Amino acid sequence: MSKGNTTENDLVRHLFNAVAMPSYGAILYLSLHTADPGEAGAQNTSEAAYPDYARVAITRDGTGWSVVGPTATLNTEATFPECNASFGLGTEILTHIAIGTAASGAGQILYSGALTAPVIVSALDTPRIPVGALTVTED
Repeated sequence: MSKGNTTENDLVRHLFNAVAMPSYGAILYLSLHTADPGEAGAQNTSEAAYPDYARVAITRDGTGWSVVGPTATLNTEATFPECNASFGLGTEILTHIAIGTAASGAGQILYSGALTAPVIVSALDTPRIPVGALTVTED
């Protein structure tokens, strides 16, 4: 997974200009995307839009994430809302995931990356990210 540009800028300014890191709050939000939002993108860039879609809140603590060395791993299943039956025969192909700062709108992407395999969402499907299936490693 790669950091968003704003996050990279926050870190470099912190390390080299002693500028305080922003507070990202007590909750991070997972968002699903139909294409790579890119390092310059926001959480709403190419974001999923199936009926009833919403971001999933994950607490910034040991219940939400386990951290070992430079790797953070999702400690809980992330269950996105079920795709409403009104979607009919429509489908949406989800290819990327992001970890960001906002429940909705143009939140800051902390990290984003491709899903291991695309997720095809149709009416009554419920996208899930299993425990341990999402990791972020700083190299």
